[in-house]
Amino acid sequence: MDIALNKQASTIIDIALENAQNYLQDLSELKKESCSYEMKNIEWTTCKDFTIELGQKQIEEYISTWECHRSWLHCIDFLQEKELEFSRQYHYRVRWSIPTRRKPIPRATACVYFILEISKVKPPSFPVEVYYLVESNQLINRPGQTRFREQWLKDVIQSKILLQESVNF
Repeated sequence: MDIALNKQASTIIDIALENAQNYLQDLSELKKESCSYEMKNIEWTTCKDFTIELGQKQIEEYISTWECHRSWLHCIDFLQEKELEFSRQYHYRVRWSIPTRRKPIPRATACVYFILEISKVKPPSFPVEVYYLVESNQLINRPGQTRFREQWLKDVIQSKILLQESVNF
């Protein structure tokens, strides 16, 4: 009986060691992948050279660095200019959808809101401050510091479709 018990214990220990080694190996590979990813960004214009059209063009240039499937389509709209005490903000909306042949008008869209901020106190040769928010999220993302995830758009669209299906008219 002791021999059978020792054999089972030995088998369990071997399996646990193998699982631990596999886990550590997977963790090491994930760490290598995350370290090797470069946060993509563009060179944003200076405060003195900023225009609404240039801001829109640069947002387009920046989102072209995102890793999104080519089926996604988007349009950029300038929303408003906001005067603050120490800066002036320019708000843009990038509306995303995936139209198909069967449904050329998508059931839902996802928006990413960009704010380009021109400082009134920093030297005019400094670049504009840029940050963006994904619809329904409060997390402020900054180009070059945050990796955009296509899943964010999918989540927004999926939640809108689920809400539409739950409402009966």
